Amino acid sequence: MQSSAKKSQRKEELLGYFFLAPSLIIFICFLFYPMLRSVYLSMTLTDPRGRVAAFVGMDNYVDLFTSGQFYSNLKVTLLFILLTVPTTIVWSLILAALTHNKLRGMKVFQFIFSLPIVISVGTGSIIWLLLFHPTAGMLNYFIGFVGISPISWLADPSWAIISISLMTVWMNMGFVYIILLSGLQGVPEELYESAKIDGSGPVRTFVQIVLPLLSPTLFFVLIVSVISAFQAFGQINILTKGGPINSTNVVVYSIYQDAFINFRFGIGSAQALILFLIILLLTIVQFKVLEKKVHYQ
Repeated sequence: MQSSAKKSQRKEELLGYFFLAPSLIIFICFLFYPMLRSVYLSMTLTDPRGRVAAFVGMDNYVDLFTSGQFYSNLKVTLLFILLTVPTTIVWSLILAALTHNKLRGMKVFQFIFSLPIVISVGTGSIIWLLLFHPTAGMLNYFIGFVGISPISWLADPSWAIISISLMTVWMNMGFVYIILLSGLQGVPEELYESAKIDGSGPVRTFVQIVLPLLSPTLFFVLIVSVISAFQAFGQINILTKGGPINSTNVVVYSIYQDAFINFRFGIGSAQALILFLIILLLTIVQFKVLEKKVHYQ
């Protein structure tokens, strides 16, 4: 009896591995192997054609940590995250709070605020490239009505990172808005009615009752938004190409320049692995620190 039971268990395990095989093959080919290959390349030098020329061990990492350019790129990346992540979450939360009720016409606003999610990074970047045009752009046209002189949105180093952040907030707003709107719609109506009977105003109800219930959704949005901001590339490549004067040269764009323009795959791989570790550590810190303040129902 025991032997037949073991045989049955082995058959079930083999069947499970059989169904897992396609996913495992995909993970091995497109995740584990590239990661191991990146580790190897990060310890090498490559020729102008991208072929491995010499094994240098940890020299690439030493060069990065002793280079002021890497720290400058990391500083730009952190500034970009500070400008985009909190703004996107707060702005989307305000819009979701204003439109989650069932008043007539709210569906139209929900559709409009969700619209950026269906627009690709390339298309959105071209739209904002036209808006940022110093002479024919609509942004300078509108600020001219209030007496503000035209701004070189993408050519001025002090404005370039703000311009990229503004476009990124709009681009990410659709996804964050939909998630937060879904979270607000999951709050029971009875809580609003009970708070109203107790004499609680709309603002107090939202802060003291709704926000704690929404904290798991906010926590999820924060984690996803931070990781996405670290990986921002498309809009920077199209709008500024890391300029002017490296004012928008985030770490991901620096990796692209080193690996796929200058064919320095070693230094590019080293930067990619360092960025991976930074994102991993920051995510762990967020889970350790912020998750304690999350109220799960």
